[in-house]
Amino acid sequence: MGQHWADFQYEIYLNGMSGAVPRLPTDLTRLEELTEQRLGPGPVGYVAGSAGDGSTARANRAALRRHRIVPRMLRDVHERDLSVEVLGRALPAPLALAPIGVLSIMHPDAECAAARAAAAQGVPFTLSSASSTPMEQVAQAMGDAERWFQLYWPKDPEVARSFLSRAKAAGFSTLVVTLDTPMLAWRPRDLDQAYLPFLHGVGTANYFSDPAFQAGLAKPVHEDPNAAVMHFVGMFSDPAKTWPDLAFLREHWDGPIVLKGILHPDDARAAADAGMDGVVVSNHGGRQVAGSIGAAAALPRVVEAVGDRLTVLFDSGIRTGDDIFKALALGAKAVLVGRPYAYGLGLDGQAGVEHVIRCLLAELDLTLALSGHAGPATLGPADLIEETA
Repeated sequence: MGQHWADFQYEIYLNGMSGAVPRLPTDLTRLEELTEQRLGPGPVGYVAGSAGDGSTARANRAALRRHRIVPRMLRDVHERDLSVEVLGRALPAPLALAPIGVLSIMHPDAECAAARAAAAQGVPFTLSSASSTPMEQVAQAMGDAERWFQLYWPKDPEVARSFLSRAKAAGFSTLVVTLDTPMLAWRPRDLDQAYLPFLHGVGTANYFSDPAFQAGLAKPVHEDPNAAVMHFVGMFSDPAKTWPDLAFLREHWDGPIVLKGILHPDDARAAADAGMDGVVVSNHGGRQVAGSIGAAAALPRVVEAVGDRLTVLFDSGIRTGDDIFKALALGAKAVLVGRPYAYGLGLDGQAGVEHVIRCLLAELDLTLALSGHAGPATLGPADLIEETA
């Protein structure tokens, strides 16, 4: 029998007997507004903001909203098990924390707090290349809990090689390669505040602590921080990379490799042909291409193209337990959640992140049960109807 995540609601009600109510809302869609009220415009804009006028972020929500669940009755949902196997790893639920860079702008405990929260709940934590804490320190905070490493593929192959060997040595099991950010998009909320943390050496911890990166500097980072920042800016991403370059990653990483940012079925097929293990159907939460297809609208075609060859994961727009239900019914094996946990972190540190994870999984558990499912395995497109209006 799996853990009944739904029991979280009774824990909340029982705590209410002594007058305690949750510190954060249990409707996670309210977190963004709270964060806007409590944190500065720079950090809030950096996390909540999107490319252009925000149309893609809205399209992500709309694409999930268009699908409506069709509940089924009188099925035995007494014992439920949300556990899944993803990329050869047993997970207690079909959820992982997505990579988000620069978490120190949300809370001083930064990545370590989010990683500890994920570890405490048994869900994988994906560490961004652009974290404000070196990967070894985050790994240490997690003990032996499941952790994935997200790579922004740098221009310098020595730095890329060094990152991969460090991540492997620090116990990161899966490599998540973000393909949709060969350069930063036009992001008005950041531009209007002229806010880019990297230029202040925030979010550069993995680079500044890296021997291959340091080898490219005339002076140590602390002696000339500006030169280190400019070196970072010059190598952070590489718009010249193409499909044959994936061979480099295969050569230097012996675990599963997942390509993040896939929206077109032909790109998913190319990933399978290149020997990748999975894809994340994602548009970077609407942060890269304004006017892009909503991620959930892209998901069925990708599943149809490669679902039998690759592990298909989903990200972009997940805010609630029913959103997760829908993504799973559309063929994703698991989802990555991003902004909600960043808001939870900003509002209440590690406890805030745990609150977000537990709310999502309690709501998913209840949505499954109340729709006639004892676990994710029985979900399929027939459990949804798409509204055309």
